Amino acid sequence: MSTDAAVTSLQDLIDRTPDLVDYLYNDSPGAHSRLRPDLTPVRQEITNWRDEQRSWRESAILFDQSHHMPELLVSGPDAKRLLSHIGVNSLANLEPGRAKQFIGVNPRGQMIGDCILYDLGEGVYELVSSTPLLNWIQFNVETGDWDVTLERDDNTSDNPTGRRKRFRYQLDGPNAAVIFDEIVEGGAPEIGFFRTARVRIAGVDVMVLRHSMSGHKGYEISGPFDRGDTVRGAIVEAGAEHGLLQAGAKTYFSASFEGGWMAYPLPAIYTGDDLRAYREWLPATSWEAKFQLAGSFKPSSIEEYYVTPYDLGYGKLVSFDHDFIGREALEEIAKHPRRTKVTLVWDKDDVLRIWESLLEPGVPFKFLDLPVADYGNLMHRDEVRDAEGAVIGLATKTGYSINERKILSLAMLDVDRANIGDEVEIVWGEPDGGSRKPQVELHRQTVVRATVAPAPYAALLGAARTA
Repeated sequence: MSTDAAVTSLQDLIDRTPDLVDYLYNDSPGAHSRLRPDLTPVRQEITNWRDEQRSWRESAILFDQSHHMPELLVSGPDAKRLLSHIGVNSLANLEPGRAKQFIGVNPRGQMIGDCILYDLGEGVYELVSSTPLLNWIQFNVETGDWDVTLERDDNTSDNPTGRRKRFRYQLDGPNAAVIFDEIVEGGAPEIGFFRTARVRIAGVDVMVLRHSMSGHKGYEISGPFDRGDTVRGAIVEAGAEHGLLQAGAKTYFSASFEGGWMAYPLPAIYTGDDLRAYREWLPATSWEAKFQLAGSFKPSSIEEYYVTPYDLGYGKLVSFDHDFIGREALEEIAKHPRRTKVTLVWDKDDVLRIWESLLEPGVPFKFLDLPVADYGNLMHRDEVRDAEGAVIGLATKTGYSINERKILSLAMLDVDRANIGDEVEIVWGEPDGGSRKPQVELHRQTVVRATVAPAPYAALLGAARTA
């Protein structure tokens, strides 16, 4: 990349970068704390990730989400109209006490991001997670005619104040409900799935969202950051007799293999004249300028990384009951979606063969890290092929579940090739011996057999998600 002129915006970076894919694949620093422990105060392991994984299936677990997810408050007379204009979701039934998984796309129906949307009442809405989507919302507010006020609280590593406004914990596992009942003053209310309630824990007023990362009755608890230790202490004390473990960052980022959530697609904003103004608005230090690509999939065009809500399994959340950015494109895409979400279960013999290469002379296969083998700051993509070698999709995040005793990949496969029980092949390892990313060593590629399975993978999760 040339440095003979100031690079102040994402568009500047793109204009001065001969090969954007190569830059993001080799030289981008990465923005997310998944591969950057220096970006979060949350310890990598509290006990050990194996016991921590088991606890969400066998007892209870407490995740600390207070530092890696940004938040945005949107308020004012036009707040709901603005969100309806941006989101593919129907907001007709959004009301206090209800939350939604909120999705935003570009004018071509391609994903910018998804997050959790809370209706806090009195025209105030809270959006949690997905820096690219929050950036997109802020851009639309600042460049449009909206009577809206924004209040932003970025993740800890990007926060100019040096501290967060709210803590956020996830209490999960089969014993989560009994622990929650014990800590809520005056008794815990019955909260429906993806519904919210305000309760009091250890003298602190908190907001609770009923949802799960493990298929059990889980609770996401948030409140004033300064009181976070007080609430955490109450949860830990009550959970001691119920087998509660606190989870480190390694365990947290491995939870999605059983749950089937694909985090952080590359925002589809790097091309197109209609998005040039947005790229000029985004600074060269934005997340969009720092995403880090990895895996055996390395196309010549950045557009090959773009996905739609249907590719990620979000088709059921798309509603055409309102006008929104990308509606016309999604109406066409909905007729013939290209890909769908599945789980790929790695062949045990091929897994052992990869590890065996570490004990033999010569260049080994790409290291299969545990519990998460993601080498691209949440943007790992591996080619998935059929027996004839044709590319039929992309595997994303890969890792190990001690509960299932399997290596799993979340994947997007062509809809006509996503048959449960079929055997496919994953190309494991980067081309040409690896990349310049510091977390990628010299290695050689190999092919791993895998079996197509549903997403979510665990039978328990599948039942819970349809409830």
